[in-house]
Amino acid sequence: MNSRTKALFAAHALLPDGWRTNVLLEWNAAGTLVAVAPDVRDVPADATHAAGPVIPGMPNLHSHAFQRAMAGLTEYRANPADSFWSWRDLMYRFAARITPDTLGAIARWLYVEMLKAGYTSVCEFHYVHHAADGKCHAHPAELAQYVVDAAAETGIGMTMLPVLYQYSGFNAQPPRDDQRRFINTTGEFLDLLRALRDARPEHHALRYGVAPHSLRAVSEASLHALIEGFDAMSPGAPVHIHVAEQTAEVEASVAALGARPVQWLLDRFDVNARWCLVHATHVDAKETHALASSGAIAGLCLTTEANLGDGIFPAMDYLDARGAFGIGSDSHIGVDWRAELRLLEYGQRLLRRQRNVLASPRTAHVADRLFQGALEGGARATGRAVGALEEGARADWIVLDAEHPNLAEQTSTTWLSSVVFCEHGETPVRDVFVGGRCVVHERRHRDEARHYADYRNALSRLLADA
Repeated sequence: MNSRTKALFAAHALLPDGWRTNVLLEWNAAGTLVAVAPDVRDVPADATHAAGPVIPGMPNLHSHAFQRAMAGLTEYRANPADSFWSWRDLMYRFAARITPDTLGAIARWLYVEMLKAGYTSVCEFHYVHHAADGKCHAHPAELAQYVVDAAAETGIGMTMLPVLYQYSGFNAQPPRDDQRRFINTTGEFLDLLRALRDARPEHHALRYGVAPHSLRAVSEASLHALIEGFDAMSPGAPVHIHVAEQTAEVEASVAALGARPVQWLLDRFDVNARWCLVHATHVDAKETHALASSGAIAGLCLTTEANLGDGIFPAMDYLDARGAFGIGSDSHIGVDWRAELRLLEYGQRLLRRQRNVLASPRTAHVADRLFQGALEGGARATGRAVGALEEGARADWIVLDAEHPNLAEQTSTTWLSSVVFCEHGETPVRDVFVGGRCVVHERRHRDEARHYADYRNALSRLLADA
């Protein structure tokens, strides 16, 4: 270690080849790991010692930050056929109240919660672009800037994904009045993205991608134009899209486009490892295998999908076909990667009436397989070097509490199983580092009280006279 690097020594750390002992992690001033060495005998005197086992930080590949403030407020029957679509109406009403400063306060608190849970990076699928009347702000990317700034202030890594939203449904149906805050032409959107990139340039902790909202909200021509225009700015950067979340969406796609949405997309676009297909819940066997073969990431948001009654992704068949996946907290009804992985497995157990369904011949412990898969797929979805404790990756990690009742007296063989599948007491996530900086220490974020006070103030304004 030299004067320009810092180091942390961990008695146990989860490296790409598995659990190793006496691991020295070294990183530079930019927050990038420059050396990862197991079996170290001579520990530098100025190295920090981890307070427990160290695992990579988890990427969160799908977030709508403003929806954190409405979590729990839609748990009543909006109509006799309550569904995703009636929930969406309530969400639009809430989105109409958002102001730049309340959005910033919500995002800061949400990102504190993510960091405390062990999410060290987030892909923000941002579509609230304009003022409540649909008019552009003086700076067209003002709302997005507040979210980018929230990530910087709290310390979480970000892939900002401004959303192109044009129509209310297939066949270019005109947008509804309650969607006017989201709407841009392709040209307007690319101008907004340029303005955002100029105001908040990319750096080690910030990457930009794009997000065509869904096949019902953009046309084939505008999707081609979006990707072509974006590639002129940032070739190969991430592209995320909602797809096949609801059966009604699949039926409408067949009626309007003559094909199921995932198959239509695969047939007409070069869907590859830069793409993240968020949800992809309703895919048939052909689509499942084609999606797995494409190299794209299935962006699974299990707590939200369960909350909205979306359905269950065919995870066993998809993983057997070597498909890539990651996890996201989406509507933030919960913010915990452990819950996402737990529900991913439990959904398959309920479908098949078996246990440990998503284990594999190579990885008998299901939590180990799901954790590693979510790291790898989530990292690719971010377009950033995250998700692994290896040279060249970001210095992002979680320090577990080995004295936690769920982990006490165990060994590394079962640590991840207990982290994911035991739900007793406080979180076993003790400390969290992002870019080599400790942002959560002994379960507390460094600016937790201030961000919570701002969040409370924003809530009081948003919920007044609601």
